[in-house]
Amino acid sequence: MAGKIKSVFICSNCGHETTKWYGCCPSCNEWNSMTEEIREPARAQRHPSRANLPRGKAEKLNEINANDSENRYVTGLSEFDRVLGGGIVKGSLVLLSGDPGIGKSTILLQVCQYLGDRLNVLYISGEESAHQIKLRANRLGVTTDKLSVYCETDVGIIAEEIRESKLGLVIIDSIQTMNISELSSSQGSITQVRESTSLLMRIAKSLNIPIIIVGHVNKDGNIAGPKVLEHIVDAVLYFEGERNMSYRILRAIKNRYGSTNEIGVFEMLENGLNQVENPSLMLISGRPKNTSGTCVACVIEGSRPILAEVQGLVTPTGFGNPRRMATGFDYNRMAMLLAVLEKRAGYYFGNMDTYVNVIGGLKLDEPASDLSVALSLVSSLKDVPVSDGAIAFGEIGLGGEIRAVTGCAQRINEAARLGFKKCVVPKYNLRSLSDEIKRDIEIIGVKNIREAFEALVG
Repeated sequence: MAGKIKSVFICSNCGHETTKWYGCCPSCNEWNSMTEEIREPARAQRHPSRANLPRGKAEKLNEINANDSENRYVTGLSEFDRVLGGGIVKGSLVLLSGDPGIGKSTILLQVCQYLGDRLNVLYISGEESAHQIKLRANRLGVTTDKLSVYCETDVGIIAEEIRESKLGLVIIDSIQTMNISELSSSQGSITQVRESTSLLMRIAKSLNIPIIIVGHVNKDGNIAGPKVLEHIVDAVLYFEGERNMSYRILRAIKNRYGSTNEIGVFEMLENGLNQVENPSLMLISGRPKNTSGTCVACVIEGSRPILAEVQGLVTPTGFGNPRRMATGFDYNRMAMLLAVLEKRAGYYFGNMDTYVNVIGGLKLDEPASDLSVALSLVSSLKDVPVSDGAIAFGEIGLGGEIRAVTGCAQRINEAARLGFKKCVVPKYNLRSLSDEIKRDIEIIGVKNIREAFEALVG
């Protein structure tokens, strides 16, 4: 007798399964994450994970080839390679996600153009027809002969195609359109996304072929599908930026083969994504002169320092409660800085609307940007501009003190290279700086926010 069809509820955050609906997941305590799936036990027994794939064998650690340069493919986009840790690792499974229209398919076709000169690349699309992909390829100038397009959504059929072909790279666009016929749930469901990704992972590892899968995002901006999807893959890359702005930031959220702090900066043009190899110059270009409420910050993303312009606006409120807003900077961090400026430095913001904006779409999440944000707010409050050729960085403590930061010499060298003449740093960092650095730029050590503001006025 056939098994009875039953409903199960699966948590989209952790993948926990239960036969009863809960408002809060019993496993991860996430609210409103349980979704219903229809499961047929009889059909679920034929699972495609047992597909005809080569079996691995145990190898001695000393005999495994660990030459990193031989196990990576250079993509031709240095910014993309930087985020990946030096290139695409053979046998890796990479998840590329971002908002619709941000440039995910565009950058992958550009990678195909470069790698297609020496590798066979298979582009699998579940959303577009071959004709639509060809039109976009023509616009981007993709003319390689080794790029094949395959429009299919059944992962079992795709696995056979990959196994029979001699490929160097496989691209799946997108994972939410893939399905396994043996499973009764619909495309894009938690079960389909999880099991499809697991099967693709086995293909990548057994055949030593890198696979890049494109993932959609939900209305909250998180990667759609269960959280276990991010645990299965080797790297998670996320495109940041607004569709109405030309600049895009590619960030590594997870990377088993490199740093998770690296970012790549691109500019969206008519012929595709163009690399921005000097993002600091891009982010501070067009900065207003002799204007209050602006200060240049320096943060370290991965291995390189990046300069960004921070703007603050403080104006008397027209309502009972003052309004606070932060773009590109943590709102709670801004509220803490305002409290410190009032309590420790004597700057009153109680009846003022306060706005903070980071130019260029960059998000400052490093504590070293505290001093620049605070200076921009004080500058706007006093309506006194900060020196045009000045830069400041440092962490602000609850006692109002300026704490030391890491990579101080790197930040100062980047500021001097871009023509800045004055740099305000935490006083504790002065002891670690060499005399050679001090020749190129005036360095001022400060202990609190008042000293920093007085040093940069005029």
